[in-house]
Amino acid sequence: MWKAPNRPANEITQSFNDGCVIICSVENISPPGYKPKEGLKPKFSLRYEEQRLGINRLYLSRQNQAEIERVLRIPRAGKITSQDVAVTEDETQYRIDSVQNVPDIWPSSLDISLTAVKQKFEVDES
Repeated sequence: MWKAPNRPANEITQSFNDGCVIICSVENISPPGYKPKEGLKPKFSLRYEEQRLGINRLYLSRQNQAEIERVLRIPRAGKITSQDVAVTEDETQYRIDSVQNVPDIWPSSLDISLTAVKQKFEVDES
């Protein structure tokens, strides 16, 4: 029987068919010599799978005075932290509240919890 290379037999295949998200870091985007201005600098553009927001996660976020709105499953790519901002295909900006590893999924994936951003950032196009 033929099996895909480098893939353990007990892992579940994860599809990422719900949309595209851009992970951005918050940095100074003003030119040298000008007043500092915070903006978004794109790091990764990734496909995602929308996950169900469980009741436990919802109530834990409310205890921490953060309202989690969405949970996205993305493929593992580089360094993604809770200091980053996620921008979805409809230009909505979300702050990444937590990043969690997902075991027994192929390809290796992360779940990111997203909260709404009150202040919209300008995206650096350069």
